Amino acid sequence: MRAATTDVSEHAVVARAVTALTQRTSFPLAFGGLEHDGAVHVSAIAGARTRHLEGLVVQASRGLGGRAFVERRPRLALDYRTAKTITHDYDRAILGEGIATLFAVPILVSGRTRGVLYCGSWAQAPVGDAVARPAFGIADEVAAELRIRDEVQRRLAHMPQPAETSGIAPAAREELRESYAELRAISAEVGDAGIRERLRRLERRLAALSREQADPALDVRLSPREIDVLACVALGATNAGVADALGLKEVTIKSYLASAMAKLDVTTRHAAVAKARRAGLMP
Repeated sequence: MRAATTDVSEHAVVARAVTALTQRTSFPLAFGGLEHDGAVHVSAIAGARTRHLEGLVVQASRGLGGRAFVERRPRLALDYRTAKTITHDYDRAILGEGIATLFAVPILVSGRTRGVLYCGSWAQAPVGDAVARPAFGIADEVAAELRIRDEVQRRLAHMPQPAETSGIAPAAREELRESYAELRAISAEVGDAGIRERLRRLERRLAALSREQADPALDVRLSPREIDVLACVALGATNAGVADALGLKEVTIKSYLASAMAKLDVTTRHAAVAKARRAGLMP
């Protein structure tokens, strides 16, 4: 079977993870893919010696990866050829590549398996904590990005088109602002610079959908963190609440807020929010 066509950006997420597996574990070979129509479609391969793994589609419950998929936990075949606890539906691909040890780690998003990452070696290789821990971490990183993508897409699906914003109801506008603030809080937790930049582009799209006409006379520049703080303040959060949302200390929030107020030339937090909106810095 050939793999289904997948979203380009999702494919890139898996490709980065597969490359990272060969760099951060002792396994020389890695491959993986996301779930589509109840099966895992392998879309990325790193370190393979042959083309046997290309286009592999793993059905739920079948093979090592299929078990990891339905059981939602890692599965290991130290000697794949003689493994008796799995079906051998995919021997042509796995043994054709010459794999002896195969380790499958599910990608779990909110309790649902969204894909499987595999590590393999051509000789039998023990899998201890030092090997397993990086693989678990990479699977968690993929899950985190997919979870963010899901939330962003869910919220964007309810966004009005730009032509509709002139008559948007106050309640709907507040929902847009809440989405914007939450997205910025999520972005603050992401360590990958590329992911953060994609999130920033989505934030700008949300802001453009809901902001009032910017006043060109207000030429103010705030740092990303200052905007993060004001976005939370706009929802009525206290300094402690902002600190909790952004994972910072309360004294740090006070510092960012004071800096933003100084740049905006205002004396209250609410005035800072209002002026930042007029300057087109946030919705």
